[in-house]
Amino acid sequence: MRYTQLAEQCVQQIEAGQLALHSKMPSLRKFKQLHGVSMTTALNCYQHLESLGWLIAKPQSGYYVAQKSLLADNIKSPTLVSFQSSTTEPKKAALYNPFIDPCPLGIARYDSELIPVEKLQQSFKRAMKQQGKQISHYPDPQGELLLRGCLSEHFKGMNFHFSAAESVITHGCLDAIRTAIEITTQVGDAVAISSPCFSGLLDLLASMGRRVVEIPSVQEGIDLEQLQYQMQQGAIKAGLFCTSHMNPQGLSMSALQKQKLVELATQYQIPIIEDDVYLELGYQDVIPLPAKHWDREGYILWCGSFSKTLAAGYRLGWCLPGRYLQAYLQHRLFANQGVTSPLQLGIADFIRRGDYLKHLKKIRLHLQQQSLQFIAYLQKNLPNNSKISQPAGGFVLWIEVPDLNTLQLRKLALINKLDIRIGESFSTLDLYPHCFRLNIGFNIIEPQVECQLTVLMKLIKDCVKDKTC
Repeated sequence: MRYTQLAEQCVQQIEAGQLALHSKMPSLRKFKQLHGVSMTTALNCYQHLESLGWLIAKPQSGYYVAQKSLLADNIKSPTLVSFQSSTTEPKKAALYNPFIDPCPLGIARYDSELIPVEKLQQSFKRAMKQQGKQISHYPDPQGELLLRGCLSEHFKGMNFHFSAAESVITHGCLDAIRTAIEITTQVGDAVAISSPCFSGLLDLLASMGRRVVEIPSVQEGIDLEQLQYQMQQGAIKAGLFCTSHMNPQGLSMSALQKQKLVELATQYQIPIIEDDVYLELGYQDVIPLPAKHWDREGYILWCGSFSKTLAAGYRLGWCLPGRYLQAYLQHRLFANQGVTSPLQLGIADFIRRGDYLKHLKKIRLHLQQQSLQFIAYLQKNLPNNSKISQPAGGFVLWIEVPDLNTLQLRKLALINKLDIRIGESFSTLDLYPHCFRLNIGFNIIEPQVECQLTVLMKLIKDCVKDKTC
């Protein structure tokens, strides 16, 4: 692709010293003119270089040459498995694990110490006072207009525009996705997903009686040729994809891929549910645009929430259902009576006062530092031939240890009260037998985290078939 060719040229110039460290890159407009390409190609090139760590974006300033992490040169990324997509049945979810909640290595979340509790409490107090006697009213099924307006203004700041009237407030992202699945598919229908795919989405689809078609992951996102083939064959009724900082592998679709995804959805009139719960948790200052940004015909149902960015306990999310808005609202009208108003108004106050943006800056920096620290620790303590993802955002690392018996690892982890998510949880196929996912949201120097990592490293070495590591 043209943008990757230009990116390679830029890398060569950086390595040769022609583009000095910390120097400012040409503006997108200037880069477009210099190379005779479109603005989209120029943007894709810069975003690609940013995702690889060669550039860093500074708001209202431009792109600068960055110090590429020394870790990147010594670490191999987990294998991107190639296979032919077909329809499969997701497994029913496992029984609740009583050790999940206290274990920081399992569920993708960060330490509660990072949640701005005092600021949130002040926002909730103001919201309750302003609401007054209105608290006796049932909440609007579409969501409080004030919160929907605040979300509209918030995302406008990253050049993603939508009106308050287009959005629906939900009980978290999974709730938003569930409704999207219910109005676009029926029991027995197949839904296209990425492979590997977040285990929670597989569990949700299984509980709803939907089948799946796994689409292989590639460096730029997913194999769009295979997705298009499945669309042409009428094998799928909808798609369900995380497009930024995918869980578990950490990949993000390029801007070009997102545009193509929208084009395919529009061409074949097949709805795509966009799970963007990690969108705002990128490690760089500039947040990538969602696929929904390029959607003109309304076939993208964009879902997000505050569960990952702010606090999981609030269970507050949203959806932009596009052309399915009326069906979405009608379905939710009978399914529930709306989201609690004080919660919505409190979060709206938190956003409106700028506290949400401040919090996001803080948590992004924390996650970036955590990512580097965890990668350094794993690089030092895992077997030499291990492969570790290097995500540009999110909470998790995807790790591949050749010859690792992950089934045995999970058994031993449960005995030791460790919550480790192994490869088979993220696919309906036996494609990731030596992989597991690790949450990196907690500080690596905390005694509990340090202790559990020490135990985990020992268990991994015990479970490697080849004991020579």
